[in-house]
Amino acid sequence: MEAKMRTLSCEERASLEARGCMAEDWSRVLVSEDFAVEQLRHVRLEGDIRIGSRSRIIDSTVINYHIGNDCLIDSVLRMECRHTTSFGEGVEVAAVNENGGRSATIYRELTAQTAYLMTMMRNRGKAVERLLGMVRERAAEHRSEVGRVEDDVRILGVRFLREVHIESGARIEGASLLENGTIGRNVRVGIDVRAENFIFDDNSRIDGAASIERCFVGENSTIANGFTAIDTLFFANCHCENGEAASVFAGPFTVSHHKSSLLIAGIFSFFNAGSGTNQSNHLFKSGAVHQAVHQRGTKFGSSAYVMAPSIEGAFTVVLGRHTRHHDTQDMPYSYLIESDGETLLMPGLSLKSYGTVRDIQKWKARDKRIVKRDIINFEEFNPFITGKMLRGVDALNRMYETDPEAKEYVYNRTTIRMPMLTRGIKMYNSAIAASLGVMLREGNYRAAEYDGTEWIDVAGQYISLGRVEKILEHITTPECRLEDVDRLFREAAESYDDMAAAYAYNILAEMMCHAPGDEEVQGVVAAADRIIERMREATDADRLRDESFDMMVGYGYDFRDEAERTSDFRATR
Repeated sequence: MEAKMRTLSCEERASLEARGCMAEDWSRVLVSEDFAVEQLRHVRLEGDIRIGSRSRIIDSTVINYHIGNDCLIDSVLRMECRHTTSFGEGVEVAAVNENGGRSATIYRELTAQTAYLMTMMRNRGKAVERLLGMVRERAAEHRSEVGRVEDDVRILGVRFLREVHIESGARIEGASLLENGTIGRNVRVGIDVRAENFIFDDNSRIDGAASIERCFVGENSTIANGFTAIDTLFFANCHCENGEAASVFAGPFTVSHHKSSLLIAGIFSFFNAGSGTNQSNHLFKSGAVHQAVHQRGTKFGSSAYVMAPSIEGAFTVVLGRHTRHHDTQDMPYSYLIESDGETLLMPGLSLKSYGTVRDIQKWKARDKRIVKRDIINFEEFNPFITGKMLRGVDALNRMYETDPEAKEYVYNRTTIRMPMLTRGIKMYNSAIAASLGVMLREGNYRAAEYDGTEWIDVAGQYISLGRVEKILEHITTPECRLEDVDRLFREAAESYDDMAAAYAYNILAEMMCHAPGDEEVQGVVAAADRIIERMREATDADRLRDESFDMMVGYGYDFRDEAERTSDFRATR
């Protein structure tokens, strides 16, 4: 916005009135030094108004707004700031738990990691309350009676825009109602969108009659085509259309494209919802108090149903209906399949799926963010999932040793059949060996000290629980600021490779019952390369099955010649 503003001359006021413009008080309208009356036509101005260089306002009512340079406001029924507001900051979002037990207080620079502490670390009450208090203080500092539109903004055909801060490069066209929010840089808001009490981060897109209430939409995310969201946190690169989200923590890359999908009272990340995906979050006893956890990479097949409370391990594929409140967090890379009303667990089966490999590769390629506030680890082999597999293989071995002749085993309200148990042990052992080797190769295990704690996945960031405890401890100190929390998480991310290597080295030492030397470490790294090669052979074979003759059904059906059928299949696929 231009630093130097001026009042309108008597001649300019007369010319503007001749162009159909009117003002409650022309003396409260300030314009840039280079203002020309041609910038305004058929407008009504009320309250404190500032208009920057080359900005045009046409057929609109504007009340208490400061408008930057090179903006266009056209056919806006009412654009007003009538109340003191923090523009969406300080709004409480009842994520994960509909009754508000895990509410997050949103602000402009909110990250997935900070929100995770607010919502999922309620057992650290002092730190969480201090964190929420810092956000409330920040919101109070940002309160204003005047709305602002930064430079190079387009607002076209909007009905009602109230108490909204709009940052540079934003494009808003045809929205129905935007109230009490912040629209970040280069955001796109489209036809018939309704949004109240919100923050849209940079380069996000909200379009197609989407309905938003008490939500944060993260960087480069898309909410479109009639999707309804209430009390939901969407972080980087989410894409949701057609369905509904209520009280959801949608970590990075949460995707729901299809109609009739309902995400409710849960935490997700790198998630894919099939058509008709449904969750029930209460048992009609205590009300809507239950929650579900779907760890990184979970997929729901068409019409999959899970009744909360429940939790699935990372990269789990869920098929069918599941109502027995399973806990498979220590069985990553699994399948959960409904069979005669029971939940069958197939541990480690996704390790042979090419779809898992493709998912891991595509997420990094699709990360088009610029600011990258949310910290995201894309490493396939990491301490978090390795720790889960170590627990999983121990549990499978104990079950087998207890009854080697059993045909089925019961595990946390799921059923594991003997062939799946023995295969799971084999698959996990191979993946653990591969993970240790890769982590030892990628980092310097002598450059960091293992803190002896398990690793967790904090909404996309792999980090040791000990490191998180230190961050929580710092939050309780008087000198801590919100930016310090982000800095501490980023410092942890910068040391990830060495910390992961130190973790792997410690696990290896426990397995070998001595501290391995450098030659032994190199042997583990070399063995990992061979294991990964065999794993890739299995996933490539899975890919080839998807390209086999059996998958050519429906291709080249106008021709009887198999060569023509194959040609059509290859040209299409």
